[in-house]
Amino acid sequence: MKTFPIGGIHPSDNKRWSKDKSIERMELPDEVAIPMIQHIGAPSVPVVAKGDKVLTGQLIGQAGGFVSANIHSPISGTVTAVDIFPNGQGLRRQMVVIKREGDEWMPEIDRSTELKRECTLSPSEIIAKVRDAGVVGMGGATFPTHVKLSVPDGQKAEILIINGVECEPYLTSDYRTMLERGEELLTGVEILMRALNVERGVIGVENNKPDAIAHLKELVVKGNYRGVEIMPLKTRYPQGGEKQLIAAVTGRQVAPPPALPISVGAVVCNASTAVAVYEAVQKNKPLIERVVTVTGKELKETHNFLVRFGTKLNTLLERAGGLPDGDVKVLNGGPMMGRAIVDTSAPLIKGCSGITVISGTQTPRGEEAQCIKCAKCVAACPMGLEPYLLSKLARRKMWDKAEEHNTVDCIECGCCSYTCPSFLPLLDYIRIGKQTVMGIIRARAIKK
Repeated sequence: MKTFPIGGIHPSDNKRWSKDKSIERMELPDEVAIPMIQHIGAPSVPVVAKGDKVLTGQLIGQAGGFVSANIHSPISGTVTAVDIFPNGQGLRRQMVVIKREGDEWMPEIDRSTELKRECTLSPSEIIAKVRDAGVVGMGGATFPTHVKLSVPDGQKAEILIINGVECEPYLTSDYRTMLERGEELLTGVEILMRALNVERGVIGVENNKPDAIAHLKELVVKGNYRGVEIMPLKTRYPQGGEKQLIAAVTGRQVAPPPALPISVGAVVCNASTAVAVYEAVQKNKPLIERVVTVTGKELKETHNFLVRFGTKLNTLLERAGGLPDGDVKVLNGGPMMGRAIVDTSAPLIKGCSGITVISGTQTPRGEEAQCIKCAKCVAACPMGLEPYLLSKLARRKMWDKAEEHNTVDCIECGCCSYTCPSFLPLLDYIRIGKQTVMGIIRARAIKK
């Protein structure tokens, strides 16, 4: 069974807590706060002001550049503020606050549940609709999808790869989407293939999801989705990393930055992103909601909610029975790549596929000891890096050396920290080094 060639680990997937929980529509929030930066690239520019009336699906933030994304109102009501507020990580961001008044939608949005499969639009028309709808990668990276579909001159897409791997422990939002919205997903794949002018689309799914694999294969045959293949992959973290997935499916290796997947003829989109593309193109529906897993061993209830953006995270936690007593950590995402949420009254955004609650007893961090030169972190790194060295260089602020040893190639999967017997916070320091070096590279480019 196919997988990527180097590194990787096998953490307990802990998906049993939420994998059997069907998608539930969350109640509409009375008020939302919508950040103008929910994507990689330039922040969006507000196009509404305090006192304005807005409809569900109305544009409220205009993309601030080519690598940016439009933002739309997830509810109808009155804009009560356009100001700076803290997000879930405590960073201050410009947000549009809207008080809900009913649920009136933009008239052009098709709200029917009937599958609309036939698409006769040209590739440029599809890309324009995806751009206008503010669709971004929903696996967590939030790269604007229209940018991925805009293949640079001199390059050609040969294969579309759909990431249905969901290798992050605990999370099951993509899994439930594949089971419950398979036809919309497959139609979205057809549309993406049409936009890229490719004849082959592969949906990669880890073999710990046999029912999703069987279900999608059945739909492909039943619906005659030509050129679409469901490819079971070996269960191995981080199989869902873009470069790892490309290597597993095609055997091709994407070179270090600035090389992109298109350099080996591949374009990768998340499974939930494919559904959002379907809704954007066939239903004129902008990206205003997503499926979110709310999970944790000690939660009273676990759920997969369909939630409007801007809903407060603590509302979702309350529906799960509230936080357990004692020390807990609340993560935006899963335990490997998720970021700690310091304020649960912060709003849900496009890149949040799950909220994971972990108690202190589940994740004890041992006392940091000396590196014993065991090289476990090197063996586990799926990018072929030397995490112990990159961490040390960051600690000593040796930025030139960190750049020389390719710290910007790190995908922040956490395999190194997971395997370290000395409990060294390897990823914490590598992240600092990566961000610093990337800043130095950008500054150097500006000077030129």
